[in-house]
Amino acid sequence: MNSKHFLFIPLLLLFFSAAPLIAGTSITDSEMRTLVFSQPFQRIISLYPAHTTNLLDLGLREEIIAIGASDNQLPDRPRVQFQDDPERLLALKPDLVLIRPMISRGYPHLVRILERNNVRVVSLQPTAAPELFTYWETLGKLTGREEEARAMITTFGQRLAELTADIQQLPRDQRKRVYFESIHRQMKTFAPTSMAMFVLEAAGGVNIATDALQMRETNIAAYSRERLLAKADEIDLYLAQYGRMNPVSVDEIMRASGFQVIKAVRQRQVFLVPEELVSRPTMGLLDGIAFVKSLLYPDYSQNGLTRL
Repeated sequence: MNSKHFLFIPLLLLFFSAAPLIAGTSITDSEMRTLVFSQPFQRIISLYPAHTTNLLDLGLREEIIAIGASDNQLPDRPRVQFQDDPERLLALKPDLVLIRPMISRGYPHLVRILERNNVRVVSLQPTAAPELFTYWETLGKLTGREEEARAMITTFGQRLAELTADIQQLPRDQRKRVYFESIHRQMKTFAPTSMAMFVLEAAGGVNIATDALQMRETNIAAYSRERLLAKADEIDLYLAQYGRMNPVSVDEIMRASGFQVIKAVRQRQVFLVPEELVSRPTMGLLDGIAFVKSLLYPDYSQNGLTRL
């Protein structure tokens, strides 16, 4: 298991056990920008589905005044896009717009205009499991829901411990070896410290692509066909995230050039995993762990599924 992930799991229950979260007046976002504020934000536009999910889990609903175009969680809310004219967002009179670094890198003009009109913009996206709790704590501070954030953290830690207790007893040399695909047509896997790899390792899988090269500050890593096929006999399971980012099928993977030599393909151990269960920093990661665990070790008890 990746050392950061290995340390993260047993420390979950201790992370915030010493004292309650302290209501703060400042946060630092994922782009190291500090925001100082005097009261919780109450008119929020969420431009990333994970933000919306977490806000809802914190007990917020009316405060979310608009969501992104691909977000289906609040069908009665206006849909906006970061590609839109900023005036469309300003017309909704938000006091906070939640984005992620991909948006600010691709559309810095949007951020500038919103801030010029006194709308606060916060860019958040944890890229490694140890950042998950800080992310939830930050959302709690922004919205005045610190206690609710603490409850999420505690619940996550408790359920993670329950889900992984039996697998933690399984010797590493008896664990399934896995290649976890992120983008099929570009030969991409996940970065070793990504949320998806945390899910895989918590479920008892061994990542065979620990030498994958992370792409910038993302969860994605490059892994050539040649490197993958060089490990063909080591791959017990071939997993692929499935969704907008990777609209692939099991048949497409199994018919890919050269893939017939991969052990998992020969034994028809190729499975799709919904991307929202492994790539989004939400409580749904627990369901991702339970789901992946059921693929790797079908005979183990599968407790903890809540959203599938």
